Amino acid sequence: MVTIAGYGVSHPQMVRQEDLWEGFFADHYGHSRRARLIFMRAGAETRHGVANPLVEDVSGWSTGQRMQRYAAEAPVLGKAAVAASLAEAGVPASDVGMLLVCSCTGYATPGLDVAVARDLGMPADVHRLSVGHMGCYAALPGLAVAVDHVSRHGRAAVLLCVELTSLHVQPSGSPPPTGVLSADEVEQVVSHALFSDAAAAVVVAPDGSPPPAGEFEVLDVVCRTDFAAADHMTWEVTDLGFRMGLSPRVPDVLGSHVAEVIGQLLGRHGLGVRDVAGWAVHPGGPRILRVVERSLGLGRGALDASGAVLRDHGNCSSATVLLVLRELARRGAVPTGGPVVAMAFGPGLTLYAVLLRA
Repeated sequence: MVTIAGYGVSHPQMVRQEDLWEGFFADHYGHSRRARLIFMRAGAETRHGVANPLVEDVSGWSTGQRMQRYAAEAPVLGKAAVAASLAEAGVPASDVGMLLVCSCTGYATPGLDVAVARDLGMPADVHRLSVGHMGCYAALPGLAVAVDHVSRHGRAAVLLCVELTSLHVQPSGSPPPTGVLSADEVEQVVSHALFSDAAAAVVVAPDGSPPPAGEFEVLDVVCRTDFAAADHMTWEVTDLGFRMGLSPRVPDVLGSHVAEVIGQLLGRHGLGVRDVAGWAVHPGGPRILRVVERSLGLGRGALDASGAVLRDHGNCSSATVLLVLRELARRGAVPTGGPVVAMAFGPGLTLYAVLLRA
């Protein structure tokens, strides 16, 4: 048995969604009524950022400047999240056999993995793996690799996701006085209305003493990539940071695959959707959650943990599904032995799902 035995989370400064609009993005988008509507209906009430646009405007920064800031900020958040996860799991840093780091919002070499392992006292022989540019679903293949390592070597692994999306605010497209936005500008408004910063870590531990109540055994993983829709979600490196491309067709494409993929995952274990006791779905936005609810026929409240994370923290890219799992564990609503499904989506267009058991 391999379990998620500890969680750790670290956030930078919090700011209210309404304040972000009134204090920066209203001017940024020429007080466009459509932009404001998108912004205020994104589902987030508060978000977090190492670069607060109410204090500093990074939209004109070069990619080099943004990466320098990432190199300064990411280790601080990452170390705090990992230290908290190790403390909750009761695992000394010296016992960690593998450290996986997922991030699509910054790069540096030596990387975040080296800084975290060195400064927290992990052993010199710790295996390290950095996963970059997979986007919002990266935590789940990262979790699968961690489970494989623990199963093979019998040593604990740590999965860390650090995303600093606030460093990638894009220049405005100077909308006309009428406030009419181009399709590309609408995509940027959606991105700027949703994404947020966070570091989230989990400790994956081998079979030993019974895990604390609310922790999860990892059972299985599935993946589906719709190659025909690969251009629907992009994350392009430009001279002015990383620029999101987000087609409005994404929820419908995902909706066409969700039921089949989840049915495949559950069917391998003799389960159906009605047997699932808890759902940890990546809240890519309110529409994504509605599509998942409809596709799977979920009842009222099934995705409350996902909605709470979106409301309080926004979409933190790869860190988000770990935040939802933590929220689900803390609510204590899943009975011992109850199946749990974690699901996340991202570029590719890719859907990952993991079956767990409380």
